[in-house]
Formats: sequence, C-alpha cells, structure tokens
Amino acid sequence: MILPVIMAGGTGSRLWPMSREHFPKQFLSLHGEQSMLQETVTRLHGLNVCEPLVICNELHRFLVAEQLRQINQLANNIMLEPIGRNTAPAITLAALHAIKNGQDPLLLVLAADHVIENPEAFHKAVQGAIPFAEQGKLVTFGIVATSPETGYGYIQRGMAFSSDAVPAYRVQRFVEKPLLATALEYLESGEYYWNSGMFLFGAKRFLQEMEIFRPDIVAACRKSIETAQADPQQDFIRVDAASFIACPDESVDYAVMEKTSDAIVVPLDAGWSDVGSWSALWDVNNKNDQGNALIGDVFTHNAANCYIKSDEKLVAAIGVDNLVIVNTKDAVLVIDKSQVQDVKKVVEFLKKNQRREYRLHRESYSPWGHNDKVVNAPRYNVNRITVKPGGKFSLQMHHHRTEHWVILSGTAKVSLEDKTYFLTENQSTFIPIGTQHTLENPGKIPLELLEVQSGSYLGDDDIIRISDLHEHF
Repeated sequence: MILPVIMAGGTGSRLWPMSREHFPKQFLSLHGEQSMLQETVTRLHGLNVCEPLVICNELHRFLVAEQLRQINQLANNIMLEPIGRNTAPAITLAALHAIKNGQDPLLLVLAADHVIENPEAFHKAVQGAIPFAEQGKLVTFGIVATSPETGYGYIQRGMAFSSDAVPAYRVQRFVEKPLLATALEYLESGEYYWNSGMFLFGAKRFLQEMEIFRPDIVAACRKSIETAQADPQQDFIRVDAASFIACPDESVDYAVMEKTSDAIVVPLDAGWSDVGSWSALWDVNNKNDQGNALIGDVFTHNAANCYIKSDEKLVAAIGVDNLVIVNTKDAVLVIDKSQVQDVKKVVEFLKKNQRREYRLHRESYSPWGHNDKVVNAPRYNVNRITVKPGGKFSLQMHHHRTEHWVILSGTAKVSLEDKTYFLTENQSTFIPIGTQHTLENPGKIPLELLEVQSGSYLGDDDIIRISDLHEHF
C-alpha cells in the first residue's frame, strides 16, 4: 500500500502578488485549470495509491478542505500543524499516523507546489522505486538537471544499483545551493541531480532511522499525535499544539537523509519545476510566437519574452521586453524577469508597514464559503459573498454597524431575532444594529449576495458570536 503524503504548508512570497501568506502558491491555479495542490493529487491517478494525507498549516485548513472536496478527495485526510516545523516533523507525524492501526504503508512524500509536465514519467519513476523502498531503502527522487541552477540543492550519485525498471544510485552526498561556476561543474559531470524534496520509503523504516538520528523529533511528534483528534464532519486531524510547538525545526534532509547509509536516488526526468519565481513560471507556461506567456485579458504590441497575467482588468503592454506584469484585484507588479528574486523586497516593505497586501487577497475563505471585499470605505463596505450549499453563518450581532443583504442568485434562509424567512433572487433584507442574526444556504446551488455594511466602525472585531459554529474549526 502506498500512502501519498502531500506537504501543503508554507506561506511563500516569491510569487507575490498572487501568492499571499493566507493564500500561498500551492492553492493557486498557476499552471492549468486546477490549483497546484489539486494537480498534485490528480497527478497520482494511474498509480496504485490510497487517498492522500495532506499536511497543512491551521491557517489554510478551509482552503485545503474546499479544494479536496472539489476533486472528490476529501475523506478525513487533512492533518493540521499548529505551527510550521519544517519537513522532518511533518513527515514524522505522517508516519506515526500511518502506522497507528498496525499498518506499514510506503509513504510517497510530495510537495503541493511542484509542476510535473510528464505524469507518465513520474509514474514510471515511482513504480520503479517501489522495490527499493520495500527492501528498506529511503528513496529520494533526483531531478535530471538541464541547466546550472543556483537556486536548487543538489544530490551527488554514487554506486549504481541494478534495476529492471529505473536506474538507481546510492546517495553519495547532498550539497547546498552552489555558486554558478560550481553548478556548471555539476551539470557537466552528469553525476548530480537537483534535489526535488520528493521521497518514497516505508513508514516504520523511516521512523527507525529517525529514532537513530533525531529521537527528540520522534518523541515530540509521538507525544503530539497521541492526543490527535479527528472530526468526521470537518475532515481535520489535529495534533496537540503545545507538544508540537516544542518539536525542533529541521528538514528531512538534515535530520536523516544526509546521515542514513540507506539513501538512494532515482533519477526523474519529467518536466519538473518548483515554480519558485515568476521567471520559472514563464518557463513552464505556453508562449506565443513573441515568447509571451499571456493569461487573462491582455493586449500586447511589440512586446516579447514577457509573462503577463491579469485577474479581472485589461492589461495593455506595448514596446516592452522581458517583463513580468501581474495584476490582481488589489495590487499590480511590474518587474524585469532578470530581477524576480527581488519580489521579496516588496513583501518586506509590506510587512514593515503592516499592509494587508502581504497577508490577504481581497477575497477570503471561510467554512461557509468566501467573501470578496469589493469596496472598503471609511463608513461603509460592500462585500460579494458566496455561501456554499449547506453553509451557514454563526449566530452573531454587531454594536456599530448595520447590514443590508441583496440576493443575487440562489436561496437564503435568514434568521433575525425570533423570525425566520427565505429570500430569493432580487430580494433583500436589513439587519439593524444590535440584532441577533444568521444566514444559511438551504439549497443545492451556491448562494450569492451583496452585503453593504454601514456604520461608524467596521472592524472585524465588531462581531459578537452568540453561537459560533466554527469555533473549534
């Protein structure tokens, strides 16, 4: 049995303004129709695997649940980290969870934010690695290098293993991100692969090696998972926060893969990219005859070698070359493709000035659906709200604002004090200050409405929850 373990943590900022702390790149549709998390899951089709276990930050739990639900892969399979502790604790949690019922599956450890252009080659590499994992080896997949990349770590191969399915080699050593001259030497030697961070090994075998090299991590994870809770309705598995926060922060490479004598590398040549920058995203996208990758409502004239993406506005680019232009609902990025690593300076500025744009998009997600803040003014806000079928607001009231709801589509069941009534398209209702109210979608299709908030204070802390449906989730 193979259990895919998909690591969907991280709050990467190198793809700002699309990627935000509350909505990082693994949840974005950057290469294809599906999000990168969804593509990672659907890429498993054709392999004999069970439903994946997704490990993510508590902050992103509803995003993960909704995206898995959309592809029919939601089944009590989301493990929540109270805080990020790197890959070694995350994989240790997954291994402990996998063996709790006496099973010992092979863990196929994947990142949720990678692009693989050739799924068939990926499948072949995984299937070829299975016999080695069954023999107790810890397999890592090394990406066949195509250029002298300085942004990746490398794996040097050693002695070859015989295999009928795929080539495999003993891991000679892991090396950090090199300088360009060193990366050129690695590429020319043919002995080095990019470190993909993807693995295949037995759950118990991995824990045996972790017990040897990092027993402190295993002890902290075992303590935190002893009290883990699963909620059948919410599909979340929680670990004990205090125990996990005490766990050391360590990558799986440092913790075990660099130390074990049983690490082997299987080469993977499948059009892989970790999409770590806007230039990398330009590399993997389809381009027109002028070398432009264009997504959304875009017009170009005498433009070449650009990546241009627009969420909802027309972007016109004339006489430009080698640019990245990204337009979202609340921010615009224009940067030379050769300087995309400096996007982090924008994020540093936003953090220093406590601007919401580094954390949040205009659109936010909740257990009941999502909310697009269309207008933010000093004394009024306008929100476009989508409530999924069966979704319901907590019973609440406000001391400083009124609310006016206008139904755009679907059916709303509104409770206002001791009165309950239904609203449909083009109908509206008014929520006075200080009245207890809630709203739910009793229908089979999404409910869409406009909410106009008006008052002297419109902060999110002016929500008095009388009955919080989502308090623990």
